[in-house]
Amino acid sequence: MAETKKNQKKKDTFIIVMPVYNEEHCIEKVVRSWMNVVNRHTGSEMLAINDGSKDNTGQMLDKLKKEFKNLRVIHKTNEGHGTTIVGGYIESTKTPHGWVFQTDSDNQFFTEDFDKLWEQRHKSVFILGDRFKRFDPSHRLIITKINLMLIMILFGRYIRDSNVPYRLMRIDYLKKLLSVLPKNLFAPNIILSILALKDGHDLIAIPISHKERKTGKISIVKWKLIKVCFRVVKELILFRLKLSSVLKKIPK
Repeated sequence: MAETKKNQKKKDTFIIVMPVYNEEHCIEKVVRSWMNVVNRHTGSEMLAINDGSKDNTGQMLDKLKKEFKNLRVIHKTNEGHGTTIVGGYIESTKTPHGWVFQTDSDNQFFTEDFDKLWEQRHKSVFILGDRFKRFDPSHRLIITKINLMLIMILFGRYIRDSNVPYRLMRIDYLKKLLSVLPKNLFAPNIILSILALKDGHDLIAIPISHKERKTGKISIVKWKLIKVCFRVVKELILFRLKLSSVLKKIPK
């Protein structure tokens, strides 16, 4: 009986998954801020995945790891944001935690908003932050609008911030979605949001604050922006074509 209570208590903890790439100017501030959140929830932890950073980000993460025992750091070769996120999600399914929270390392979010999502965890297995006002360059806003229209056209549903890197998901359900998630996606969070919605789950959207990026370098510009748009469109169309078969494969 004591062991059962212990397991139930552990299930009410979370792991933060944070992909990191070339963020030496803000990574210490970001990690410390999120570790304050983690330390308020006994038994929770944070996983920072260094996606082959070329600056001092890796060294700074290793230094922080020595200070925070509930901070895990993984170093790997550069594979891109999407692949890194999926890798982090897979790692989260190997832990005893009940929930995974994903956020980015660019210091554009407020840790204070986390509790807004956490307090709603008993209402949904898939909770999204909703950036009601975004402070992003125009090209990112363009991609978001294209994505929003495509989802409505292809899937007949409205998800205002389907790619938001501020989301709380129950790990046992995320594991089911990962088992059918297409490989090598540029934007896996978009597909995961669509999967959860089409699988019959309510995606609770919680308004959160957003702020301008002050450090780092935006990599998706000019010609690369056009390529990204085409890739996202292609991924959504291909996923729509096989949606029915994918939904049938989700474990019950």
